[in-house]
Amino acid sequence: MQVLYVDDDRINLMLFSSACAAVPGLQLRTAASGAEALELAREQAPQLLVIDLHLGDTDGATLLQALREAGVVEAPAYLCSADEGPEVDSLAQQAGFVGCWGKPVGVQQLRLALAAAGFAPAT
Repeated sequence: MQVLYVDDDRINLMLFSSACAAVPGLQLRTAASGAEALELAREQAPQLLVIDLHLGDTDGATLLQALREAGVVEAPAYLCSADEGPEVDSLAQQAGFVGCWGKPVGVQQLRLALAAAGFAPAT
Protein backbone atom coordinates (compact mmCIF):
# COMPACT_ATOMS: atom_id res chain seq x y z
CA MET A 1 0.00 0.00 0.00
CA GLN A 2 1.21 3.47 -0.94
CA VAL A 3 1.01 6.05 1.88
CA LEU A 4 1.69 9.77 1.53
CA TYR A 5 2.63 11.57 4.75
CA VAL A 6 2.76 15.38 4.64
CA ASP A 7 4.50 17.26 7.45
CA ASP A 8 6.91 20.17 7.48
CA ASP A 9 8.61 19.05 10.68
CA ARG A 10 11.64 16.85 10.02
CA ILE A 11 11.40 15.06 13.38
CA ASN A 12 7.76 14.11 12.74
CA LEU A 13 8.71 12.82 9.29
CA MET A 14 11.37 10.61 10.88
CA LEU A 15 9.00 9.34 13.59
CA PHE A 16 6.29 8.50 11.06
CA SER A 17 8.84 6.78 8.83
CA SER A 18 9.86 4.64 11.80
CA ALA A 19 6.25 3.67 12.46
CA CYS A 20 5.84 2.71 8.80
CA ALA A 21 9.01 0.62 8.87
CA ALA A 22 7.26 -1.66 11.38
CA VAL A 23 4.63 -2.55 8.76
CA PRO A 24 5.93 -4.98 6.11
CA GLY A 25 4.95 -4.15 2.54
CA LEU A 26 4.08 -0.53 3.20
CA GLN A 27 5.47 2.02 0.75
CA LEU A 28 5.89 5.48 2.24
CA ARG A 29 6.36 8.75 0.39
CA THR A 30 6.82 11.95 2.36
CA ALA A 31 6.31 15.59 1.52
CA ALA A 32 7.39 18.62 3.54
CA SER A 33 4.89 21.03 1.94
CA GLY A 34 1.51 21.16 0.30
CA ALA A 35 3.08 21.92 -3.07
CA GLU A 36 5.35 18.89 -2.81
CA ALA A 37 2.40 16.70 -1.77
CA LEU A 38 0.41 17.76 -4.84
CA GLU A 39 3.39 16.97 -7.06
CA LEU A 40 3.94 13.53 -5.52
CA ALA A 41 0.23 12.69 -5.70
CA ARG A 42 0.15 13.59 -9.38
CA GLU A 43 3.10 11.27 -10.02
CA GLN A 44 1.49 8.37 -8.17
CA ALA A 45 -1.80 8.52 -6.32
CA PRO A 46 -1.47 7.32 -2.73
CA GLN A 47 -3.86 4.82 -1.21
CA LEU A 48 -3.76 6.50 2.20
CA LEU A 49 -3.04 10.11 3.19
CA VAL A 50 -1.81 11.48 6.50
CA ILE A 51 -1.61 15.27 6.49
CA ASP A 52 -0.35 17.67 9.15
CA LEU A 53 -2.77 20.41 10.18
CA HIS A 54 -0.20 23.21 10.06
CA LEU A 55 2.11 23.33 7.04
CA GLY A 56 4.41 26.14 5.98
CA ASP A 57 2.59 26.84 2.71
CA THR A 58 -0.97 25.76 3.54
CA ASP A 59 -3.03 23.88 6.11
CA GLY A 60 -4.17 20.27 6.09
CA ALA A 61 -7.82 20.99 5.28
CA THR A 62 -6.94 23.23 2.34
CA LEU A 63 -4.44 20.68 1.04
CA LEU A 64 -6.94 17.84 1.20
CA GLN A 65 -9.44 19.95 -0.74
CA ALA A 66 -6.78 20.79 -3.36
CA LEU A 67 -5.87 17.10 -3.73
CA ARG A 68 -9.53 16.15 -4.16
CA GLU A 69 -10.21 18.99 -6.62
CA ALA A 70 -7.15 18.04 -8.67
CA GLY A 71 -8.68 14.57 -8.97
CA VAL A 72 -5.44 12.88 -8.02
CA VAL A 73 -6.45 11.40 -4.68
CA GLU A 74 -9.58 9.58 -3.59
CA ALA A 75 -7.82 7.76 -0.75
CA PRO A 76 -8.90 7.89 2.88
CA ALA A 77 -7.17 10.77 4.67
CA TYR A 78 -6.23 11.38 8.29
CA LEU A 79 -5.44 14.77 9.77
CA CYS A 80 -2.41 14.73 12.03
CA SER A 81 -1.75 17.45 14.60
CA ALA A 82 -0.10 18.29 17.88
CA ASP A 83 -3.22 20.39 18.54
CA GLU A 84 -5.92 18.57 20.47
CA GLY A 85 -9.54 19.06 21.33
CA PRO A 86 -12.99 18.94 19.85
CA GLU A 87 -12.25 21.91 17.56
CA VAL A 88 -9.55 19.97 15.75
CA ASP A 89 -11.74 16.86 15.50
CA SER A 90 -14.59 18.96 14.14
CA LEU A 91 -12.32 20.65 11.61
CA ALA A 92 -11.07 17.26 10.45
CA GLN A 93 -14.59 15.91 10.03
CA GLN A 94 -15.82 19.01 8.19
CA ALA A 95 -12.82 18.90 5.84
CA GLY A 96 -13.48 15.27 4.88
CA PHE A 97 -10.83 13.48 6.90
CA VAL A 98 -11.63 9.98 8.14
CA GLY A 99 -10.10 10.80 11.51
CA CYS A 100 -7.70 12.97 13.44
CA TRP A 101 -4.48 11.69 15.02
CA GLY A 102 -2.27 13.25 17.63
CA LYS A 103 1.48 13.37 17.20
CA PRO A 104 3.54 11.36 17.15
CA VAL A 105 1.55 8.74 15.23
CA GLY A 106 1.93 5.30 16.75
CA VAL A 107 2.31 2.00 14.96
CA GLN A 108 -1.03 0.77 16.33
CA GLN A 109 -2.91 3.80 14.94
CA LEU A 110 -1.26 3.24 11.61
CA ARG A 111 -2.05 -0.48 11.54
CA LEU A 112 -5.73 0.19 12.34
CA ALA A 113 -6.01 2.76 9.55
CA LEU A 114 -4.32 0.43 7.10
CA ALA A 115 -6.66 -2.41 8.04
CA ALA A 116 -9.68 -0.11 7.61
CA ALA A 117 -8.35 0.75 4.13
CA GLY A 118 -8.10 -2.96 3.27
CA PHE A 119 -4.34 -3.38 3.57
CA ALA A 120 -3.03 -6.68 4.90
CA PRO A 121 0.67 -6.35 5.80
CA ALA A 122 3.08 -8.79 4.17
CA THR A 123 4.40 -11.46 6.47
